[in-house]
Amino acid sequence: MIVVTVEQIEGRRITETLGLVRGSTIRARHVGHDIMAALRSIVGGEIRDYTLMLAQAREEALQRMIDQAETLGANAIVGARFVTSMVLSGAAEIVAYGTAVKVV
Repeated sequence: MIVVTVEQIEGRRITETLGLVRGSTIRARHVGHDIMAALRSIVGGEIRDYTLMLAQAREEALQRMIDQAETLGANAIVGARFVTSMVLSGAAEIVAYGTAVKVV
């Protein structure tokens, strides 16, 4: 599966547009990690637990989007984007979306 953020894939021609595809996941923070994050915020630096949590969430949302595109018969996704939003205190939703297409 080819996934790109642009509307065209260089060297490929879109033969069919299959429609919007998306994948999402919601992740919640862990209380133990919050304590470490609070300490890290005092001294500064990267909060690795949150970085890892969000990276895993992006990958899961991306895979869910790809799965949906494959179900439609697509071999590529153009215009791929990620959106993050807080759904409640301590929990964030990651959404991946794009347009499923067939390319040659």
